[in-house]
Amino acid sequence: MEKKCQNIKVGEIINTQITGISKYGIFVKVDDIYTGMIHISEITDKYVNDIGRIYVIGESIDAKILEVDEEKKQLKLSTKELNSGKNKRKPIKEEGRGFEPLKENLDRWINETLEDLKKNEKTE
Repeated sequence: MEKKCQNIKVGEIINTQITGISKYGIFVKVDDIYTGMIHISEITDKYVNDIGRIYVIGESIDAKILEVDEEKKQLKLSTKELNSGKNKRKPIKEEGRGFEPLKENLDRWINETLEDLKKNEKTE
């Protein structure tokens, strides 16, 4: 983390190191000049009860720059956008004709199953 970040810009993804954890966010060191904060609402799109169960002090994490305060050398950061999309289920692609095949075949399937049951009763 000793390297200085050149041209800090909103939208960039940078590597940070966690220096503190509070109930409302994570404090990070970006380099020798900039520090940053990731508010609890910017950690993930899921509910977070305890940030300490997700991250630990000293951990290195990537974050996206949301705002830059050049005067205070502070950054508002987010990991939410970097993590969204991971672990999301892919939508099920609908194929065919919906319930139409069920409607067309249900009576036949029921009759076939009843016939199989009757055959099994006779053999037992």
